[in-house]
Amino acid sequence: MDNIVFILALLLIGIAIKRLPAFPDDSAQILTSFVIYISLPALILVKIPELEVSADILVPALLPWVMVIFSAIIVLVFSKIFKWSRQITGALLLLVPLGNTSFFGIPMVESFFGSDHISYALLYDQLGTFLALATYGTIIIAIYSDKEDIVNESVKEQIKVIAKKVFTFPPLLALITAFIIASWPIPTELNFIFESLAATLVPLVIIAVGLKIEFTIKREEINPMAIGLGIKLVLAPVFALMLIKALGIDSAASKVAVFEAGMPPQISAWALAMLAGLAPKLGAMMVAMGIIVSFFTLSVLYQFL
Repeated sequence: MDNIVFILALLLIGIAIKRLPAFPDDSAQILTSFVIYISLPALILVKIPELEVSADILVPALLPWVMVIFSAIIVLVFSKIFKWSRQITGALLLLVPLGNTSFFGIPMVESFFGSDHISYALLYDQLGTFLALATYGTIIIAIYSDKEDIVNESVKEQIKVIAKKVFTFPPLLALITAFIIASWPIPTELNFIFESLAATLVPLVIIAVGLKIEFTIKREEINPMAIGLGIKLVLAPVFALMLIKALGIDSAASKVAVFEAGMPPQISAWALAMLAGLAPKLGAMMVAMGIIVSFFTLSVLYQFL
């Protein structure tokens, strides 16, 4: 409970300082960049070498891809039923399948399961959500964006962009490095540096989320927002839980994977939607409301794990 209160306090701090002139408009971007390039790689280098290699790690690596496919299909079904615009459909195809499994997911996993389970959350995020963002996300942008510079890119150029994103992303490079050095002892002094930098992740990222939160939305976007959050926070994790139970899998890794499946919409997916001009205010509201509502839905989900 103390960790949840701490996260809520950081969120409120972010919302409050957004109104102060001392913090420029790009403060959230600066904090996020520090987390991506420093905090998260440091956390990966600390936690992944502690991971015990077994068949259990396949669940957090594969489940996110199942969730992307499942969620995308459900969004398309609802889009057809309610005749949503291409903008709204494209935005939901980014925000519903892709969860905030890193910035929000890691501190939440730590709060509910403990720091010894973070490695499974990192696998879910890096081998699943991030790769899906770079590949699936790019495809959705190419299909639904009205911007000619994105739509008219050749398949060859799309592949180059995806490959560059994947192989230059600092946390992924850290993940590869962590697996390579997993069997080697890390010097105590170096490990202390990594741990200290990793400790900055939670406060910086939650404050950055608070800085980005907006509470405005068009009337016609209320329905898709409610349905999108319903799929993301309720239907998707319930499906993941039923799938794991049906397969007879009961491990720490599978529980964390199901928990990650219930995370709110990803901020990076929202950034992609804004880049493509896909209902940006709808995305902002889904990110904000998703974080707030998920404190309750994740608490309920945890009781069934």
